[in-house]
Amino acid sequence: MKQQFFVGMMLLVALALPPVAQLMESIMFIHMHMQMPMLVVAGFLMGGIFQTRFRTFFNKWNENGVPGILLFTIIMVYWMVPRTMDEALTLMSVEAFKFISLPFLAGVPLRDSWKRLNASGKNSLIIIFTVLFVAWGWMYITSETALCNNYLVTDQIILGWGFLATAFCMVMFLVYSFFIDPSQYEG
Repeated sequence: MKQQFFVGMMLLVALALPPVAQLMESIMFIHMHMQMPMLVVAGFLMGGIFQTRFRTFFNKWNENGVPGILLFTIIMVYWMVPRTMDEALTLMSVEAFKFISLPFLAGVPLRDSWKRLNASGKNSLIIIFTVLFVAWGWMYITSETALCNNYLVTDQIILGWGFLATAFCMVMFLVYSFFIDPSQYEG
């Protein structure tokens, strides 16, 4: 668990280094589909230490996993909004909030909540994000004007196709889990 925390912290520090952050944020697709998920993964890896140290808090606050998943969903949807991406590039306070909220308000609750959710809760969350990704993808692809002032229209079209490709993968996972019980592979 300490090793995972260390790896998560190192990932967070590496992503926060100015050259790395500037490079990842210079391309819209990488900003949304690589940097932000990697920040969530960093929090997910660090979450084990928080779960151990604050076990009573997590057991009381997130007993069935729904509050944590709700917080995770709110944070993720917030960071999908085009204006939020723009402000992360222009306002240092929003950029700092990104590096705090994605690991600690999305990654840590996701780690604690995922194992507490039943199969229908997990599938419902995947369906919700599939619908969101299709909607965001369609919006980014069909918009004739730049939704983000810091990126070109072609960048947002590529981002939109990334959302649709991710939604397709989530649909494939749901179809797979419908025919094959994934719990038989859990350890």
